[in-house]
Amino acid sequence: MTGLDSAAVGEAREAQGVREAARGAREAQGAGAGGAHGSKPGAGAIPDGGPHPAPRSGPHPGPDSAAPSPVRPRATLALVSAATAVTLMNYTAPMVTLPGTAAALHTPLSGQAWLLNGTPLGLAALLLVAGSLADDYGRRRIFLAGTLALGLTTALGALTTSTWQFTLARIAQGAASAALLASALGLIVHAFPSPRGRLHATGVWGAFVSGGIAAGPLVAAALPNWRTGYGVLGALALLLAALGTRTLAESRAPRGGRPDIPGALTFGLALVALVAALTLGRDGWLRAPVGLLLAAAVALIAVFVAVERRSGTPMIDLALLRHRRFLASSAGGLFTGLAVIAVFSYLPSVVQRTLHLSPLATAGLLLLWSGLSFGVALQVKRLTIPPRGQLALGFALHAVGALTMLGAIGSGSWTRLLPGLIIGGVGSGLLNGALPLLAVESVPRARAAMGSGAQQTLRYIGSSVGVALTIALATSGGHLAHGTNLALLVSAGLAVTGAIGVLVLRDRK
Repeated sequence: MTGLDSAAVGEAREAQGVREAARGAREAQGAGAGGAHGSKPGAGAIPDGGPHPAPRSGPHPGPDSAAPSPVRPRATLALVSAATAVTLMNYTAPMVTLPGTAAALHTPLSGQAWLLNGTPLGLAALLLVAGSLADDYGRRRIFLAGTLALGLTTALGALTTSTWQFTLARIAQGAASAALLASALGLIVHAFPSPRGRLHATGVWGAFVSGGIAAGPLVAAALPNWRTGYGVLGALALLLAALGTRTLAESRAPRGGRPDIPGALTFGLALVALVAALTLGRDGWLRAPVGLLLAAAVALIAVFVAVERRSGTPMIDLALLRHRRFLASSAGGLFTGLAVIAVFSYLPSVVQRTLHLSPLATAGLLLLWSGLSFGVALQVKRLTIPPRGQLALGFALHAVGALTMLGAIGSGSWTRLLPGLIIGGVGSGLLNGALPLLAVESVPRARAAMGSGAQQTLRYIGSSVGVALTIALATSGGHLAHGTNLALLVSAGLAVTGAIGVLVLRDRK
């Protein structure tokens, strides 16, 4: 064969390859169009080595996507934010219904910490594992499972007849909330891959955290009784679960391996032991059961660390503890729970008992704090202050607000609370707006759900410990006004510690 003939044959083969590639591209496009109507995605794909068709317009699923289903950013943000708000409504409903619930369930004063701590306990115990499961097995799947479970367990909580039944129902609600909240930011990061989009979306999501905190007590107080309130919240969660099946696109960042069940068990048991010790400590810190529970908590944390170091798919990558941004995010979550959530979880109950306000009036008073928090969190994205600076400022404002409220409970007038609620509300809005953005920026994008789960785990650990500590302080000495002043002083001190912590943990240059 001559050189000319060889060239002709080569050109013919090349032309044939081009025709086959073009035909493959048309088939792939046809399959993609059919996939939108129910055909299996990927049918008619181009053979290996052939040229790939040009990508179609529309949102790119990103490197951590598990399925080519279309991403609907605005719809995703709206549904995820609404579900988050319902979760926080469920969380904060006992703020104004605690006296009625305790009376209906015959719960003694020393046991009321469990009525408040059930949900944060379930949240803190499972947020880390829920974040890992969401990244590995699908954020949409875990989110919908959590939303459905939240609806069912909240409705069942309305039917409980004893303190231990209600506490177990609240723990189950916390576990369901963990699946929802840990996967929520992962879904948002997947839907908004650009830094500007993440800034906007996390700000909106953080505002709905504040919105849920504001709406929960109002809804609970406006309904005939606490049982009706839980029934309504359960129905809302079930409705959002149904809507989510048609709205959300799946995404994941699988690592392979099995879920970290030993890590989840040791961490959850450690948290239960710690909260139980703090709750029992109110009746005497030197008693043997309190010491044994504290020792068990320390030992279980040590076992948890050992388990995580050996696990192929740990709940949390311990190497992140060497990164200052991750530590700042974690410290922000922890001290938000300890200083802010704890004191405002118990303050409404104190207001009802000492200032003799109705549940609805108490919810309206609390709305001044939580409503301001919602508005400020929506505007955080417009600030030029970096997230770490926003956290420090938020903690400082909470400290000022707590100090401003000193003496208000014993004054006999609810107006004495107003300045502190206003200042604290602005601080809380800064915290809620900055925390979600710092959570997703402190870890690789593919591990967004784990980063969110880690921060929120510490947030609700802080809440669980803080609520137990606040009740112990507020009820110490038998004088509620004096005890509340002591709790507010401790809250202010913890907030100042949090502000210093997030400023010290700035990135090295």
